Order: sequence, then structure tokens, then C-alpha cells
Amino acid sequence: MFRKIVLLIICTATLASCTRQAEVVKEEPKQQQKSEIGLQTKEAIPASFFPAPLKVVAIGDSLTEGVGSSHKNGGYLPYLKSLLEEETFLHTAQISNYGKKGNRTDQLLRRLNNPELKQEIAASDAVIITIGGNDVMKVVRENIMNLQMEQFVDARIDYETRLKEIIAKVRSNNPNTEIYLVGLYNPFSKFFSELDEIMGSWNSSSEMVLAEFENTHFIQIGDVFKNSKEDLLFTEDYFHPNDRGYELIAAQIYKQMEEYSIKEYAYN
Repeated sequence: MFRKIVLLIICTATLASCTRQAEVVKEEPKQQQKSEIGLQTKEAIPASFFPAPLKVVAIGDSLTEGVGSSHKNGGYLPYLKSLLEEETFLHTAQISNYGKKGNRTDQLLRRLNNPELKQEIAASDAVIITIGGNDVMKVVRENIMNLQMEQFVDARIDYETRLKEIIAKVRSNNPNTEIYLVGLYNPFSKFFSELDEIMGSWNSSSEMVLAEFENTHFIQIGDVFKNSKEDLLFTEDYFHPNDRGYELIAAQIYKQMEEYSIKEYAYN
């Protein structure tokens, strides 16, 4: 009898132990689930944590439109977007392309009255401008049989006046945006080296105009095309850049934006 009682006690204790263990096992998943839910709640990052896109508005002529690019999507802009989005500080770059083939300073000046473009500029972090090449070529076309240096000098003075108005209009739409003006290059340097001097003087005029405004930057690309051993021109016209030419233009712009727009963006 005593052995039966002892055996009964042992069995009862064993069953009770198993029951408690089962309860613990059942309880653990609940606690783990609660812990995981809490972890998910803590790890949920609000959308506001991520920076807003860096907003870039590109305006100007065929270099902005992307004539000569095989990608047909904005010349230097896709390369610039890739460079910008490699930055640790940036979530993404949002680029609006308002380039138009053939635009001169007088035409761009009129286009800046477009309400949509004005709104884009007002919301921008940076505005990139390519302009002036068609102003130079207008002088060449109109005086092809009797080109004189004085003709370029007279046209340059008018160019300075209109460029100043362009920068002023951009600045009036957005007092804080960084403005980048891409300089001129001589696509005919191998055959018409005299144009180097003309482009150089026009670039100097551009820099003088920019010096009158805050947060403006000049992008020098003339030396890139003049000194490169690579073929950087579109073979159908030998005037516009090809893909490699646009890639190098983007690199020059990025160097300046890295110094100004990106640092400003990161610390604000």
C-alpha cells in the first residue's frame, strides 16, 4: 500500500510539473509575440525622418534638353541625378527639365514668365542654366561672310544685360535657391581656334554678372572639351556633346553642387 501511495504522489507531481511546463511553453510565444510587436513599433520610422528630395530645376537651351544624347532623356541630367543620389545625405534628387533646343537669352527670358516654371523655381533647391551658345551662333550665322570681332563684342554686351535679367528673375522667384550657370565651350576648337577667345570673353562676362548676385556659381566646361583626348562631340553635328561629353559636364556641375547645394541641404 505504501508503495502505491508513493507511486501515486510521484505521478501526481509529474503531471503537475508537465502542466506547468506546458503553461510556460504556451505563455512564451505570447510574450515573444508581444516583444516582437513592441520591437516593430519601436522600429517603425516615420516618413518625416527621411529627407525630402533635393529639387533641381534645369533651364536653358539644347544642352539642357539633351540634343546629342543617345538616351534622349536630358543630356547631362541623368548623370547628375546618379551622382547626387550616391550622396549619403540625399534620399533622392528630383530634377525638372525645362531645356529647349535653340533657346537664346532673349527667348529664355520670356519663358521665365511661364507660371508653371515660376512655381517650379520657387520650390527648388537649385537652378541650373545652360544659355549663351545660340547667342554666339546667331552672330556667326548673320555675319558668316564677313565676321569681325566687334560683332561679337556688341552681341556680348547685349548678352550681359539679358543674362542679368535672367538671374534677377530666377532670384525674385526664389531668394534662396543656388543658381549654377554652365559656361560656354568651343565645339570648333580644332578648326576655328579664334572662337576660343570669343567664348572666353563671354564666359568672363557671365562670371561678372554672377558676381552681382549671392549664391550663384559658374561651371567652367570649356577646358573639358578643349583639352580632352576623347571624342566628346555628337558625330551628326559636331556641335553638341555626345554621351561622354554630357557625362563630363555633369561631373563639373556636381563638383560645385557638392560644395554648395549638398552641404547646405545636409545641415538644414
